[in-house]
Amino acid sequence: MTKNILHNIEKNMSSFSKGQKLIARFILENYDKAAFMTASKLGKTVQVSESTVVRFAAQLGYEGYPSMQRALQEMIRGKLTSIQRIQASDGELAGSDLMTNVLQRDMEKIRMAIDQTDGAEFERVVDTIIGARRIYIVGFRSSSFLAGYLNFYFRLIFDNVTLVNGGAAGSFDQLFRVSKDDVVIGICFPRYSELALKTIQFARDRGATIVGVTDSEMSPINQMSSNSLLVRSEMISFVDSLAAPMSMLNALILAVANKKGADISATFSELEHIWERFDIFGKIEDE
Repeated sequence: MTKNILHNIEKNMSSFSKGQKLIARFILENYDKAAFMTASKLGKTVQVSESTVVRFAAQLGYEGYPSMQRALQEMIRGKLTSIQRIQASDGELAGSDLMTNVLQRDMEKIRMAIDQTDGAEFERVVDTIIGARRIYIVGFRSSSFLAGYLNFYFRLIFDNVTLVNGGAAGSFDQLFRVSKDDVVIGICFPRYSELALKTIQFARDRGATIVGVTDSEMSPINQMSSNSLLVRSEMISFVDSLAAPMSMLNALILAVANKKGADISATFSELEHIWERFDIFGKIEDE
């Protein structure tokens, strides 16, 4: 229902009461503001009672006003500017135990990932990655840290991994030889980077298989992907909290290593000899 909430409002306009029509028109014209208003504030803004707002949400098929509000937030979360995000979070964070609040939000998103991840889809992603001629990883802005993390561990498992760096022409230059035998892992969370989207589209047009790691079915990356891992990031003021996506990548890394049968012990044994030779981490002194 998230995707069609504005359409549903327009479709049901004739069935609304006079007060509900005031709510409907306000949401259609100001949905970016309405998404972060309480039922009470929305009612005061359009001069109707809070109970009228609650009934309006129910008439649209939502369990309550909070469900309708989440649908609006989901629709716009990829488009909010940093200033809008700060303003939207002010009320939620003011006067709270900030540390506990943030950690609880992250835990909730990880619980959601456990409940909502399709195990069969996860296995398809693993198989697709293992079968690729070459693996490209794309992730810009805050998602660049996730891309770099995945690249670090995948390079211990595979010898055919390329981390695509951002920077206008640079991303396309690195994908110039991408083909139908390759997999491009696109990591993209709100606000969705236009450069990341264009890079993924370029790879898709070249015939590459796209695997998306993103936040929802409405994500533009998901629309371009053959398979996706959907996991919610958390929008906390101006910060992109990526605890749940990071946890999902940990699961992906281990699943790929286990299924490929990669001899990670041999890889690390060789690396340990190299690190010891050049004294990278220092020696452990016996007591």
